[in-house]
Amino acid sequence: MLSTHLAILAQETTQEISEKKDLYPGAAELILAAVAFFIIFFFFWKWVLPRVNTLLEERRQQIQGQLEEAEDTKRRAEQELEEYRAQLANARDEGDRIIEEARKTAEQLRRDIQATAEQEAENTVVRAQEEIRAERDRVFGELRTQVGEIAVELAGRVVGQTLDPQAHERLIDDYIEQVASGETGTN
Repeated sequence: MLSTHLAILAQETTQEISEKKDLYPGAAELILAAVAFFIIFFFFWKWVLPRVNTLLEERRQQIQGQLEEAEDTKRRAEQELEEYRAQLANARDEGDRIIEEARKTAEQLRRDIQATAEQEAENTVVRAQEEIRAERDRVFGELRTQVGEIAVELAGRVVGQTLDPQAHERLIDDYIEQVASGETGTN
Protein backbone atom coordinates (compact mmCIF):
# COMPACT_ATOMS: atom_id res chain seq x y z
CA MET A 1 0.00 0.00 0.00
CA LEU A 2 2.69 2.40 0.83
CA SER A 3 4.57 1.62 -2.31
CA THR A 4 1.49 2.31 -4.48
CA HIS A 5 0.92 5.58 -2.75
CA LEU A 6 4.52 6.65 -3.37
CA ALA A 7 4.31 5.65 -7.00
CA ILE A 8 1.22 7.82 -7.46
CA LEU A 9 2.89 10.82 -5.88
CA ALA A 10 5.98 10.36 -8.02
CA GLN A 11 3.84 10.38 -11.17
CA GLU A 12 2.03 13.54 -10.12
CA THR A 13 5.30 15.31 -9.33
CA THR A 14 6.83 14.42 -12.70
CA GLN A 15 3.81 15.73 -14.48
CA GLU A 16 3.89 19.10 -12.64
CA ILE A 17 7.61 19.77 -13.22
CA SER A 18 7.45 19.06 -16.85
CA GLU A 19 6.89 22.71 -17.71
CA LYS A 20 9.73 25.26 -17.73
CA LYS A 21 7.80 27.90 -15.82
CA ASP A 22 7.40 25.49 -12.97
CA LEU A 23 11.18 25.10 -12.63
CA TYR A 24 11.91 28.75 -11.86
CA PRO A 25 10.22 30.81 -9.13
CA GLY A 26 7.92 33.57 -10.06
CA ALA A 27 8.62 37.31 -9.62
CA ALA A 28 6.34 37.57 -6.60
CA GLU A 29 8.13 34.67 -4.93
CA LEU A 30 11.50 36.25 -5.71
CA ILE A 31 10.45 39.61 -4.26
CA LEU A 32 8.97 37.92 -1.21
CA ALA A 33 12.17 35.85 -0.79
CA ALA A 34 14.32 38.98 -1.25
CA VAL A 35 12.28 40.94 1.34
CA ALA A 36 12.46 37.99 3.76
CA PHE A 37 16.22 37.71 3.14
CA PHE A 38 16.73 41.44 3.80
CA ILE A 39 14.55 41.29 6.95
CA ILE A 40 16.52 38.31 8.23
CA PHE A 41 19.78 39.98 7.14
CA PHE A 42 18.75 43.22 8.90
CA PHE A 43 17.76 41.24 12.00
CA PHE A 44 21.13 39.43 11.95
CA TRP A 45 23.02 42.64 11.21
CA LYS A 46 21.22 44.68 13.89
CA TRP A 47 20.96 42.16 16.75
CA VAL A 48 22.72 38.86 16.14
CA LEU A 49 25.94 40.05 14.51
CA PRO A 50 26.70 42.66 17.26
CA ARG A 51 25.98 40.05 19.91
CA VAL A 52 28.23 37.53 18.14
CA ASN A 53 30.91 40.24 17.79
CA THR A 54 30.51 41.09 21.47
CA LEU A 55 30.81 37.43 22.42
CA LEU A 56 33.84 37.02 20.16
CA GLU A 57 35.44 40.19 21.61
CA GLU A 58 34.74 38.99 25.16
CA ARG A 59 36.23 35.62 24.32
CA ARG A 60 39.25 37.33 22.69
CA GLN A 61 39.72 39.53 25.77
CA GLN A 62 39.34 36.54 28.06
CA ILE A 63 41.94 34.59 26.09
CA GLN A 64 44.20 37.67 25.96
CA GLY A 65 43.78 38.11 29.72
CA GLN A 66 44.62 34.47 30.31
CA LEU A 67 47.69 34.79 28.08
CA GLU A 68 48.78 37.94 29.91
CA GLU A 69 48.15 36.26 33.26
CA ALA A 70 50.14 33.23 32.14
CA GLU A 71 52.96 35.51 30.95
CA ASP A 72 52.83 37.42 34.23
CA THR A 73 52.88 34.16 36.19
CA LYS A 74 55.82 32.97 34.13
CA ARG A 75 57.63 36.26 34.72
CA ARG A 76 56.97 36.08 38.48
CA ALA A 77 58.14 32.46 38.54
CA GLU A 78 61.34 33.41 36.74
CA GLN A 79 61.84 36.33 39.11
CA GLU A 80 61.29 34.09 42.14
CA LEU A 81 63.69 31.56 40.63
CA GLU A 82 66.31 34.29 40.24
CA GLU A 83 65.67 35.45 43.81
CA TYR A 84 65.98 31.87 45.01
CA ARG A 85 69.24 31.46 43.12
CA ALA A 86 70.51 34.76 44.54
CA GLN A 87 69.52 33.68 48.05
CA LEU A 88 71.20 30.33 47.50
CA ALA A 89 74.36 32.07 46.29
CA ASN A 90 74.20 34.42 49.29
CA ALA A 91 73.71 31.45 51.60
CA ARG A 92 76.72 29.73 50.05
CA ASP A 93 78.77 32.93 50.37
CA GLU A 94 77.60 33.33 53.96
CA GLY A 95 78.47 29.71 54.69
CA ASP A 96 81.91 30.18 53.16
CA ARG A 97 82.36 33.38 55.17
CA ILE A 98 81.30 31.65 58.39
CA ILE A 99 83.67 28.76 57.69
CA GLU A 100 86.50 31.21 56.97
CA GLU A 101 85.72 33.15 60.15
CA ALA A 102 85.68 29.89 62.12
CA ARG A 103 89.00 28.93 60.55
CA LYS A 104 90.49 32.34 61.44
CA THR A 105 89.03 32.16 64.94
CA ALA A 106 90.45 28.66 65.41
CA GLU A 107 93.84 29.82 64.14
CA GLN A 108 93.76 32.84 66.46
CA LEU A 109 92.68 30.62 69.34
CA ARG A 110 95.52 28.21 68.55
CA ARG A 111 98.01 31.10 68.50
CA ASP A 112 96.57 32.46 71.76
CA ILE A 113 96.76 29.06 73.43
CA GLN A 114 100.30 28.57 72.12
CA ALA A 115 101.33 32.04 73.33
CA THR A 116 99.71 31.36 76.72
CA ALA A 117 101.45 28.01 76.96
CA GLU A 118 104.77 29.59 76.02
CA GLN A 119 104.22 32.36 78.57
CA GLU A 120 103.31 29.81 81.24
CA ALA A 121 106.38 27.76 80.35
CA GLU A 122 108.56 30.86 80.53
CA ASN A 123 106.97 31.82 83.85
CA THR A 124 107.58 28.28 85.11
CA VAL A 125 111.23 28.47 84.03
CA VAL A 126 111.62 31.87 85.70
CA ARG A 127 109.99 30.58 88.90
CA ALA A 128 112.20 27.49 88.78
CA GLN A 129 115.29 29.65 88.30
CA GLU A 130 114.20 31.89 91.18
CA GLU A 131 113.58 28.84 93.34
CA ILE A 132 116.99 27.46 92.35
CA ARG A 133 118.66 30.82 93.22
CA ALA A 134 116.78 30.97 96.50
CA GLU A 135 117.69 27.37 97.30
CA ARG A 136 121.30 28.04 96.30
CA ASP A 137 121.41 31.17 98.46
CA ARG A 138 119.83 29.24 101.34
CA VAL A 139 122.28 26.35 100.94
CA PHE A 140 125.14 28.80 100.50
CA GLY A 141 124.06 30.58 103.73
CA GLU A 142 123.86 27.26 105.60
CA LEU A 143 127.20 26.23 104.18
CA ARG A 144 128.72 29.55 105.21
CA THR A 145 127.41 29.09 108.73
CA GLN A 146 128.67 25.51 108.93
CA VAL A 147 132.05 26.41 107.41
CA GLY A 148 132.32 29.31 109.84
CA GLU A 149 131.57 27.09 112.81
CA ILE A 150 134.02 24.47 111.61
CA ALA A 151 136.69 27.08 110.96
CA VAL A 152 136.21 28.63 114.41
CA GLU A 153 136.41 25.23 116.04
CA LEU A 154 139.55 24.30 114.05
CA ALA A 155 141.15 27.64 114.67
CA GLY A 156 140.40 27.29 118.37
CA ARG A 157 142.06 23.88 118.42
CA VAL A 158 145.06 25.13 116.50
CA VAL A 159 145.52 28.23 118.59
CA GLY A 160 144.45 26.52 121.72
CA GLN A 161 142.18 29.23 122.86
CA THR A 162 138.69 30.41 122.18
CA LEU A 163 138.41 33.20 119.70
CA ASP A 164 135.80 35.87 119.66
CA PRO A 165 132.87 34.57 117.50
CA GLN A 166 132.31 37.99 115.93
CA ALA A 167 135.88 38.30 114.79
CA HIS A 168 135.76 34.76 113.41
CA GLU A 169 132.60 35.48 111.52
CA ARG A 170 134.19 38.54 109.97
CA LEU A 171 137.21 36.52 108.90
CA ILE A 172 135.01 33.73 107.50
CA ASP A 173 132.78 36.18 105.57
CA ASP A 174 135.84 37.86 104.06
CA TYR A 175 137.30 34.51 103.06
CA ILE A 176 133.98 33.30 101.50
CA GLU A 177 133.65 36.52 99.54
CA GLN A 178 137.18 36.07 98.24
CA VAL A 179 136.43 32.48 97.22
CA ALA A 180 133.13 33.49 95.58
CA SER A 181 134.77 36.28 93.62
CA GLY A 182 137.50 33.96 92.43
CA GLU A 183 140.42 35.34 94.46
CA THR A 184 142.78 33.03 96.25
CA GLY A 185 143.10 33.18 99.97
CA THR A 186 146.93 33.64 99.99
CA ASN A 187 147.84 37.10 101.29
